Amino acid sequence: MIGYSPIGSGDQKVIVLHGWLGDHTVFAPLMPLLDRDTYTYVFVDYRGYGASLDIAGDFTVEEIAADVLELASHLNWERFHVIGHSMGGKVAQYLAASAPERVQSVTALTAVPASGVPMDNDGWGLFSGAIENAENRYQIIDFTTGCRLPATWINSVVSASFETTTKKAFAGYLESWVKGNFQDLAEGMTLPFNVLVGEHDGALTEQVMQDTFMRWYPNAHLEVLPGAGHYPMQETPAYLVATIERFLGKNSG
Repeated sequence: MIGYSPIGSGDQKVIVLHGWLGDHTVFAPLMPLLDRDTYTYVFVDYRGYGASLDIAGDFTVEEIAADVLELASHLNWERFHVIGHSMGGKVAQYLAASAPERVQSVTALTAVPASGVPMDNDGWGLFSGAIENAENRYQIIDFTTGCRLPATWINSVVSASFETTTKKAFAGYLESWVKGNFQDLAEGMTLPFNVLVGEHDGALTEQVMQDTFMRWYPNAHLEVLPGAGHYPMQETPAYLVATIERFLGKNSG
């Protein structure tokens, strides 16, 4: 069973999925701000990350989804909402497509589309080089947050990414979230989608969301988060919580 950290005791159940560059602790700034009476949040760690650091696996989007369903069943959660950040947003789509009877809604937070992310040779070199190289990780984080945040913050995210992941898992997930494509499986899903994109995200932009999520999912709502890039949970946590819980409140029942 993958590791997880629960917060709250509310009737509405929410599973939170982190991205590629670190474990669930990336969400730490928003945790004190959550409505713990209405919701029960479970923050998971994928195989090879955080509390699941020593769990072996294939390290794919599909495997994460299967592990999350196993965890939900262990918790006796028949129905739940899913919040997925970046790579976790791709997992959230696969979860919803493969288990539509269990997923109430999806919040896609600066999320990777189901079709993956097209990269040229230079782009792939930057991201694959990040498996070993801290400078590559720095460049990725800096670019995706608008090249405007302090070096101390970027370095802290880089350090956490090395401390909370194994290189084998990091490499496996990269291949899966970039190159994996299950658009045919996901397209047309009618559950509510909350598509959130950071104003300063240089990679997963508003236009990317318009060309993917907003074309594929008829009940998707798109919002641009002011003052945030790829890490709204770190950059604007209070505003993000308000946005997420407003959506959850409208789609709980």
